[in-house]
Amino acid sequence: MAEHVVLSHPAALSRWGRLQIDERHFRGWLRRSHDQLAEGERFEEFLDTGCCGRSHHVTFAVESVEGDARVTDDTTFEFVERPGCDPEGGWGARSESGA
Repeated sequence: MAEHVVLSHPAALSRWGRLQIDERHFRGWLRRSHDQLAEGERFEEFLDTGCCGRSHHVTFAVESVEGDARVTDDTTFEFVERPGCDPEGGWGARSESGA
């Protein structure tokens, strides 16, 4: 099992985005939505932006995985920054339809 996974996000991730990835329910979502994670893999996840009816998509990169690739309910996640921007973070995020 993957005991601990380090995921990076753009360094300029908005304050709101950082609050969202720090939530217990977001880590739970990662456990439920990924059977496996491998070092070097990249994937996009949606972050809730509240009642405005929009969502924000953030690209995460798997920096390291302790153990094998299989994600379980016991897998822990750590988030670190990588160079990059998040120009549409927070309330100005793009909608699901890309508008």
